[in-house]
Amino acid sequence: QRRLPLGPALRQCCGGAVTLVWERFDDASLPETLPRARPLGPASDMPEAVARKRKAMRPGAPPALLDGWLIETPLPVAQPLWVWGAGHVGRAIVSVMAPLPGRAITWIDLSPDCFPDEIPQGVTMIPAAAPAALMPRAPREADHLILTRDHDLDLALCHAALAHGFASCGLIGSATKWARFRSRLAALGHSNALISRIACPIGDTSLGRDPQAIAVGVASALLKGGNEKMTRDRAV
Repeated sequence: QRRLPLGPALRQCCGGAVTLVWERFDDASLPETLPRARPLGPASDMPEAVARKRKAMRPGAPPALLDGWLIETPLPVAQPLWVWGAGHVGRAIVSVMAPLPGRAITWIDLSPDCFPDEIPQGVTMIPAAAPAALMPRAPREADHLILTRDHDLDLALCHAALAHGFASCGLIGSATKWARFRSRLAALGHSNALISRIACPIGDTSLGRDPQAIAVGVASALLKGGNEKMTRDRAV
């Protein structure tokens, strides 16, 4: 290992230091599980402080050096986010969410022409003539944002999402649209409790209703919520 100051010699001006660790792995020495703690010097019994640190570290935490031991955790499992619709709001939300870590974004609309020319890196684009038919392919722990230009398609997607299951689901629209949707979803056989799991309207109304403002509010709710299920009291 080698500790390097983050100064002029490395053309850095932020201060502090970084510790570099070199390791060589082969088939026999590859770790089978994470988190893992190992000494950087001669083999020794694991100190209690290291054992506690390893137990406390969550997936995705940066590697830690403690008492001459290196502790590493697995990468977190990306939380699936399915965005239905590539209009102004859909594009704004994807542009905000795509650079953030920990999200696996699937973006659906009716045809390739609906999408921008450049799709953000890591985003899976799916053109589909019948988007609601794709709902069974979504993981049941996925977050969903329903943002299409067609109210009938929005309703079909809400119906499919309620039948399939989800971690959270947000629908773009006004209170009037949501009241109408609640009635129609109830007529399709969904309970009031289940329907109430869909958040509508979405975003933070105090930020405004421009697509970018809606995207900021939606992103904030998703980041704060983690994997918790979204409700209308905590709308996307």
